[in-house]
Amino acid sequence: MSTRDVPAQIGDLPPIGRPANGALLEAGITTLAQVAAHSRSDLLSLHGVGPKAVSILATALAEHGLTFAD
Repeated sequence: MSTRDVPAQIGDLPPIGRPANGALLEAGITTLAQVAAHSRSDLLSLHGVGPKAVSILATALAEHGLTFAD
C-alpha cells in the first residue's frame, strides 16, 4: 500500500503521519482502544511507526484515560 493511499487520519487516532497510519491499518488498528491493547514495543516493531508516533499516541491515550498494554 502506497502512503499516498493512506488517509491522513484514521478513526479517533491523532494525526501521526501517513507511514504510521499505514502500519496501523495493516495491523488492523483503527481506534485508540485498539492501540491501548498493544505495548509500545509492539507498535515500534511495525514498519513506519517510530518513537514520535508512539509519543503522540501516548499523549492521546492519556487524554482518554488509557495506557499502553506494557
